[in-house]
Amino acid sequence: MSKKITTIHHTHKIWSMMAWNFHLPWLFSILLFSISSASSDPVPDFLQCLSNHSLPSYPISEALYTPQNSSFSDILQSYIRNLRFMTSDTPKPLLIVAAMHETHVQATVICAKNHRVEIRIRSSGHDYEGLSYVSSLPFLILDMFNLRKIRIDVANETAWVQAGATTGELYYRIAEKSNIHGFPAGVCITLGAGGHFSGGGYGTMMRKYGLSVDNIVDAQLVDVNGRILDRKSMGEDLFWAIRGGGAASFGVILAWKISLVRVPETVTVFKVERTSEEGATEIVSQWQEVAADIDDDLFIRLGLSAGNKNRGNKSGKTIKASFIALFLGQTDRLLSLMNESFPTLKLRRSDCFEMRWVDSLLFWLDIPNGTPVKVLLDRIPKGKIYLKRKSDYVKKPIPVEGLEGIWRVMMELGEVGMAWNPYGGRMNEIPESATPFPHRAGNIFKIQYSANWVEDGINVTNRYLNLTRELHKAMTPFVSSSPREAFLNYRDIDIGSSTQDGGFAEATVYGEEYFKDNFERLVRIKTLVDPDNFFVNEQSIPPLPSN
Repeated sequence: MSKKITTIHHTHKIWSMMAWNFHLPWLFSILLFSISSASSDPVPDFLQCLSNHSLPSYPISEALYTPQNSSFSDILQSYIRNLRFMTSDTPKPLLIVAAMHETHVQATVICAKNHRVEIRIRSSGHDYEGLSYVSSLPFLILDMFNLRKIRIDVANETAWVQAGATTGELYYRIAEKSNIHGFPAGVCITLGAGGHFSGGGYGTMMRKYGLSVDNIVDAQLVDVNGRILDRKSMGEDLFWAIRGGGAASFGVILAWKISLVRVPETVTVFKVERTSEEGATEIVSQWQEVAADIDDDLFIRLGLSAGNKNRGNKSGKTIKASFIALFLGQTDRLLSLMNESFPTLKLRRSDCFEMRWVDSLLFWLDIPNGTPVKVLLDRIPKGKIYLKRKSDYVKKPIPVEGLEGIWRVMMELGEVGMAWNPYGGRMNEIPESATPFPHRAGNIFKIQYSANWVEDGINVTNRYLNLTRELHKAMTPFVSSSPREAFLNYRDIDIGSSTQDGGFAEATVYGEEYFKDNFERLVRIKTLVDPDNFFVNEQSIPPLPSN
C-alpha cells in the first residue's frame, strides 16, 4: 500500500518537499541480510519501513550505519564529546541514521514510532550527560550533522540555520557577509544549533541581547506524526515550548530562523588574573556588586580555580580568579566604565585588545591572535576529555566570609572549578514566562561547576563526580532554593531523572529546577502534541498521566 509523508509547506519553502514509495534498493538488501532476522530484532522491519518512506532522489540507504558497517564506530564516536560515554560498557545504538535530507528525518520518526524503537536526537553531541546518544533501552541515533546549511540574509538581518550547523559555522558565515552583525550564542564553537538553541543558548552578548531563544523568530520541526511544521502551522504554544524547553521532548528540529544582532566594527576584550595574595577576594566581592548592573555592552565572566602559589611550593594553595570580558565598544570607553564601576580590578590599557567581533570569539577560546577565522569551521574539538558539569543561580552577593569559606573548600578539593556568568541587562527585561527558560530578573549570576580529567577507569570517574558534587553541596547556602534552579544546557542527571512509565512525578523534580513555573505549561503542551510520549529521554518533558 502506498504511503506518503505529509509535509507542511510554508512561506519560506526552505528545505521542504514530498515523499513517496520506491523499491527496496540493493544496499537495503545487504543491510537486511547482515542483520539477524529473528522476530525479536526490530531492525529488519525498521529498515524496510525506512525504504517505504524514502525518496528515490534522496535514498536513505546512504545515511544508515549498523554495527556491521565499518564506519559505524567512527560515526558514533565523532560526536561524543564526553569520554564518560565512550567506554566499552556504554550502550550502543541498533542503528545510526545520519540524515542527509529532511525526508530522512521524517521517515525515521514515522518508522521508529510504528515499530516502537526509541530514538535519540544528536546535533553535535554536547549533551553533558550523553542523553542525545545513549539509552538503557534498545535505541537508534538520529544524527543531524549532515544537515548544516546556513543562509544569511543581511538585508533583513535574519538567517536560517539547520540543526546540525555549529555555532562556529554560524559565526563564520555571518562574518562572511557583515562586520556589524553577530548572534548571541555560546563561545564554544562546536555546539550544535539544534540542541544549544532549544535549551536556551547563552553567550557573551546575553546582557545586551538576551539568549539565543530570545532571538529566534521561526523554526522547522518534524512532529511525532512525521509532518514538517513551521511557526504558523505548529502554533504559538509549541513554538514557545521548543525555545528553551528542550525541543527533543516535542519533535526534531530541522532548522531555526534567527534574528541577527548589531555589533560595532570594533570590540574590546581582556583577560586579567588575580590570586588570593593579589586581592582576589576583594575583587570578586566587588564583581558581585557590579557585574549585573554595569553597562549592558560589557560582559565579564569570572573563572575560579584552586592552584599552587608558585611552582616550587606545591603544598601552598591559592585561589585564582580570572576575569575575561567582551565589551561592545572601544578601549577608551571601557576603561572609563571600569575605573568608575569596578576600580578594584585595576584594569590597564595594556590588558585590552581591540578587534572585530568575530575575532573576539577566538580570544575567548585562547586561540592565538592572528589565527585565521576559518578555524571556526572546525567541527571536531582537538582533544576529548572526561567531564562533569553542574549549575546554580545566585540572587544576592556572597559575603566576604562566605567567599573565604568557598576558597577553603575549593583548595581542599583541588580539581573542580567554577565559572560565574553575570546576568542583568536585557535578561532583567524579559519576563520569566516569555520562553520556557525562566532564569531572568533577580539573578545576579549563574554558576557552572566544572571538572575535567583524562585518566581512564570507573574509580577515577567516581572520584571526580564526587568532587564536583561536594563543591555543589558546599555552595548550598549561597544559591537559589525552592527550587534550586538549574540550567538545561548544563545537563545534570544528579538533579533527577524519569522513566517512560513513571514519568510525571519523577519529572516534576528536575522539571521545576530547570523551568520553575513554566514546567506546567510544558507538560500541557507535551500532552497535546505527543500524548504517547514517543519523544522521551531521562530528563524529557512528560505528558500528563492518562488518569
